[in-house]
Amino acid sequence: MSAKQVVAIDLGAESGRVVQVGLDGQCFQLDVVHRFPNIPVLCRSTLHWDVLRLWHEIVNGLNVVLPSASSIAIDTWGVDFALLERDGGLLANPVHYRDSRTEGMMEWVFERVPRRTIFERTGLQFMPLNTLFQLASLVKANSPVLNAASTFLTIADLFNYWLTGARSCEFTHVTTSQCYNPIAVAWDFDTLSAVGVPTHIFPSIVFPGDKLGEYNNVPVFAVGAHDTASAVAAVPTTTENYVYISSGTWSLMGMELPEPIINDAVYEANLTNEGGVFGTFRFLKNVAGLWIAQQCRAAWAEHGAEYSYNDLTAQAVNADPFRSLINPDHYLFFPPGDMPQRIREFCRISEQPVPETVGQVMRTVYESLALKYRYVLDSLLSISRRPVDRIHIIGGGAQNALLCQMTADATGRTVIAGPVEATALGNAFVQFIALGELDSITQAREMLSRSGITMQYEPKHVAAWEDIYQRRFRALVEMGFDDDR
Repeated sequence: MSAKQVVAIDLGAESGRVVQVGLDGQCFQLDVVHRFPNIPVLCRSTLHWDVLRLWHEIVNGLNVVLPSASSIAIDTWGVDFALLERDGGLLANPVHYRDSRTEGMMEWVFERVPRRTIFERTGLQFMPLNTLFQLASLVKANSPVLNAASTFLTIADLFNYWLTGARSCEFTHVTTSQCYNPIAVAWDFDTLSAVGVPTHIFPSIVFPGDKLGEYNNVPVFAVGAHDTASAVAAVPTTTENYVYISSGTWSLMGMELPEPIINDAVYEANLTNEGGVFGTFRFLKNVAGLWIAQQCRAAWAEHGAEYSYNDLTAQAVNADPFRSLINPDHYLFFPPGDMPQRIREFCRISEQPVPETVGQVMRTVYESLALKYRYVLDSLLSISRRPVDRIHIIGGGAQNALLCQMTADATGRTVIAGPVEATALGNAFVQFIALGELDSITQAREMLSRSGITMQYEPKHVAAWEDIYQRRFRALVEMGFDDDR
């Protein structure tokens, strides 16, 4: 490792890691010094995040790297939040976005503020898990926790507060909440007030590169605190003609733009505009991602069959192609549970062959994800009018060679896979810029593109994939089996 090192704390929905990133001339060195699971806790029918356990693991990792750290920054998954009481204590364990409390809340909110008005104010896609609908569920329940709250913090900013004492919310996280107006460049207090959310709880907004304070005399910076914002910062591109897929529990597929696109076409396609680092916006769509594969693996493990992800991919390779397809974003696949059984149920409902073997189930999952990427790509191209000649897959999904090749085949575009630890690298890039070690994200990306850490996949069997997409998959999504329920 070089003398100039930063610490990137990266918390995803499945696991967390404390990563030491060094900068040595034209090279980055990355060392995952501590990795730990992120396990939600179900208590009295409510699904919580175990933030105190996560804090314990963060501190354990920091104890390893602090003597050599030049700075620290954290990124996490989006939309969830914590509420503090007046003296700064945590009022309750944050609730998981997959908890059932948001069922029916979109309709409840739309009775108070029209759906189209919310879109015009926020530019965001509508998903039941969005922060706005989580807050609305507390209003509807007359929650004593909300009534007692003094400060609202995103999950990343809760940990920033525990690190530094700063009560603020970082821009990229705020923009994913559906509580922010990118045109007014401020919290959307009009919508929040109409829903009944107390507006005094929302703190000032900070931006990537801002110094928040110190932890044990080490500077703590705001970065792209939403993990996708940090991941996109580490796309190893030297061209603007690309689409990214930040591939993990979720697949976030989109473009990096200088400003949000808020118009009729975006509204109809249910696309979204989320903040990026240094004045950019991420124009994208959320796709279910590897969540379905993760839940399949967990379901089989509960029945005594332990498979690694490599095992699952190998069985999918040997299964017949295009036997059955699903829409990964159908509401059946959102809650945790027996995902193989839900896939079978979807196939019965849609009058397709029911997958029975492990290989058939996984082949269904991977082919359907690749075809959904194609579906989203069509929307992005139609609305943005931008040329796209390659797709960058970053994050953990970049390790899945089968899914990467399927994505190239389904989209007819070259796929460049990697880096796997894109989120930690993007987090570190902003820290190095804040420290004056790098000039810009453009410089960091150009250095990364020469690092040799990517794999390239060229399209194959394009005609067969195009036939399946046009003849079967589009109809499956558009004729009653989509996610807008």
